[in-house]
Amino acid sequence: MNRFFLVALFSAPLAAFFLAPAAQAQAGPAQGSHEWQVWSGGGHGTNASQSSDAVWNLGGRFGLVLTSAHGPGFLRGRLEYAVDVVPAFLVSQRTGTAYGAGVNPFAFKWVLVQHHNVAPYVELGGGTLFTNVKTPPGTSHVNFTTSGAVGLHFLRSKYNISTELRFMHISNSGIANLNPGINTVQLRIGFGLFTQPKLLL
Repeated sequence: MNRFFLVALFSAPLAAFFLAPAAQAQAGPAQGSHEWQVWSGGGHGTNASQSSDAVWNLGGRFGLVLTSAHGPGFLRGRLEYAVDVVPAFLVSQRTGTAYGAGVNPFAFKWVLVQHHNVAPYVELGGGTLFTNVKTPPGTSHVNFTTSGAVGLHFLRSKYNISTELRFMHISNSGIANLNPGINTVQLRIGFGLFTQPKLLL
């Protein structure tokens, strides 16, 4: 996965989104709102033994904003819980490409209070990855993923786009004799919306 692909992955949808007419109000996260999103990301391995590996993944997210805004100053934000379904996860290895899928049953995201149309966030999450060949080679078809991310939601009247930098560790957690793991740094872009909770009359 070359750098040109990653630049194109981010720049094309971002350009289309920001060239659209700006709206007067932004539909951002609020307590009780749901997040629906499709996303795609890719990157490279960083640890020595797997530094030549490349990854690409595609998924969908459902999230629930659990709290109203809390916290002091610039840390003020809302807590969101989310689940990702990942129908496509490719790992390019020295022995070929592994094709897989996975599910991330938990992600906790702290979404800072937006300024104008931008809402920064940080996230921690984890899940399981299943591949058609052992990943890394000679290890296991089943791996576990842990990740952390920092990103931005760019809000419009209904939809939003997100960009983020994500660190992901892929490991079989010792279920195979070998467990070198793969550390990756990925760029991810998402397109989605936050539904607005209904007010009780």
